[in-house]
Amino acid sequence: MDVNHDAALVVLSGGQDSTTCLAWAMQRYKRIECITFDYGQRHRIELEAAQKIAELADVPWTCLPIDSFSKLGGNALTGDEQVESGVRAENNLPNTFVPGRNLIFLTFAAAFAYQREITELVTGVCQTDYSGYPDCRESTMTALQNSLRAGMEAPFTIHTPLMHMTKGESIKLAQEVGAMELMAWSHTCYNGSVPPCGKCPACELRAKGFAEVGIKDPLLERLS
Repeated sequence: MDVNHDAALVVLSGGQDSTTCLAWAMQRYKRIECITFDYGQRHRIELEAAQKIAELADVPWTCLPIDSFSKLGGNALTGDEQVESGVRAENNLPNTFVPGRNLIFLTFAAAFAYQREITELVTGVCQTDYSGYPDCRESTMTALQNSLRAGMEAPFTIHTPLMHMTKGESIKLAQEVGAMELMAWSHTCYNGSVPPCGKCPACELRAKGFAEVGIKDPLLERLS
């Protein structure tokens, strides 16, 4: 494939982190595309959020159906379990952990990007405030990047702008890259609530981040 370092594909979930990464990428690349995965998640609101954010950013957006996760079940995001705080005793992971999700997302993203001669992949994973998900760690992303390069013989780079940031630091970055207007349309709540429930781990982490920097959440301002 021809290498084009001026183009990037952003994995856009519709949440605050991927929204920040979209704005980050828009400052660095001439051509941006976004991809969102319909993986059988219980709460469809995040798909609508991703589409709205891409529209506001005026970037091409593709929603790719890969709904096999809902058939696998076993977690609170694709199955019938209620979102719980803490971790499971048997594996020390939250019940919101979807095994293999980021690995599969980025593999599909690379295959999608390959067809468009895009080598730069951008994702909002973070190992500082990562809710205990092992597929958000830097070591995982490095190993996956090497696998994608070898498996497709293409010089993919996985960019993780938030990898070592706290939620507060990521919100400061969102301010710096002009993501706040887009952030007002993002969705984070694990319970799929609008307005957000404010009680699930994702809502608590988001609130903690905005409290750290002492500013109001633009999503809550829009909905008030």
